[in-house]
Amino acid sequence: MDSQESKKIVLDAELENLTKVNEFVEEFLKEKDCSPKIRMQLELVVEEIFSNIANYAYGDDTGKVTIEGCLEDDAAKFRLKFMDHGSPYNPLKQPDPDVNMELEDRPIGGLGIFLVKKNVDDITYQHEDGQNILTIVKSI
Repeated sequence: MDSQESKKIVLDAELENLTKVNEFVEEFLKEKDCSPKIRMQLELVVEEIFSNIANYAYGDDTGKVTIEGCLEDDAAKFRLKFMDHGSPYNPLKQPDPDVNMELEDRPIGGLGIFLVKKNVDDITYQHEDGQNILTIVKSI
């Protein structure tokens, strides 16, 4: 990361906290002249990633999710890192769905992470020190 200031928020991984996550992201974008398209793409990405953590990472328990963001390259890029101590899971290993297949013939799942990958410039996954770390980068 460049010398840009990084900010972090720690929340319970519960869907009720999605608004707080969106507000956290908006703090980075408020002084940027982002197009509505970029804001909408980021909102979709954040909602998909956070809701997957909230719904699946901890099973029936509630755990924490740490989200760290920063602007890079003279604020031309936005890096957002989602970290949780839930079950190890690399969503990037899932095959992309066949979007040309009839809807009723498609297996359930995989469309959300497919949309995330299509709406960011870079996405990586690591499992480190018992923690899932999913990082996205979006040019803004």
